[in-house]
Amino acid sequence: MKFERRFGARKKANPKKGLFLIILLFIVIFLWFNAEKFLKMFMNTQ
Repeated sequence: MKFERRFGARKKANPKKGLFLIILLFIVIFLWFNAEKFLKMFMNTQ
């Protein structure tokens, strides 16, 4: 009985917050691997 009660009163996770963090992580990884290309582009324009 105690076991069920302990796990029954869990807070519901906010899926929007998790999705936002995953998208942010993908953007950061994308920029990290393409940083050299972007830097070369910016250097060539000036």
